[in-house]
Amino acid sequence: MAVSVTNVIGAYARQAKVAAGPGMEPRGPDPAQSFAELLGGAADSAIAAGKNAEQMTAKAIAGKAELSDVVTAVTSAEVTLQTALAVRDRVIQAYQDILRMPI
Repeated sequence: MAVSVTNVIGAYARQAKVAAGPGMEPRGPDPAQSFAELLGGAADSAIAAGKNAEQMTAKAIAGKAELSDVVTAVTSAEVTLQTALAVRDRVIQAYQDILRMPI
């Protein structure tokens, strides 16, 4: 079965129209954002969660916060820390995998 150039170009054009349709927009962070900016923002968010947990704990000691608010803030900080550690571990593993690649 021979494939003509015209059929290939037509198939490509149809697929491009489908890909440009609704629902194919990039999701998540701005695509122009660099990886370093993405990691920096995630680190800032993790630090903010830790500070919020500390502030809520201090308010609870002073009797100005509910226990449920403190538990929520501390749990959020814990989950954020666990996520950061998991990402760090995966980055280290990927780096080690790259070092082991044959040249």
